[in-house]
Amino acid sequence: MALIRWQPFQEMETLRHQMDKMFDELAGYNREVTKTWSPAVELEDTNDQLILRAEVPGLEGKDLDIQVAREAVSIAGETRYENKASERGYLRSEFRYGKFQRTIPLPAAIKNDQVQAEFKNGILTLTMPKAEEAKNKVVKINLADDKTALPS
Repeated sequence: MALIRWQPFQEMETLRHQMDKMFDELAGYNREVTKTWSPAVELEDTNDQLILRAEVPGLEGKDLDIQVAREAVSIAGETRYENKASERGYLRSEFRYGKFQRTIPLPAAIKNDQVQAEFKNGILTLTMPKAEEAKNKVVKINLADDKTALPS
């Protein structure tokens, strides 16, 4: 049986957000229009490197501004609204337009001059090698030579 930690403040915040959304819908106010958006990210920590993936659909690589520091990554860009002339117009659009910026702190220092980037199908992938001091080094301790070690 797994233990699940109860977080009452997080649940109250979720409830408050849902209540705000319900009252905004009743009043006809759309909160999503006023919010800026930021891309969803996924950060994987391997022994030798960090791999960051960010979802940035509808953009091209030239529209992204990526800055990599030793302990953080900043991704910025803009999704532009394309005014397409049509006879009927839109009934509803849930696409998000506008500028975004997101800074992701890294759990370990990296070699920021050796970062490799790939952008494919709206997914940005950054492969960042860890700095030597940040890698988990395994050292074998030999107690056999110690005079205080117990004989086996």
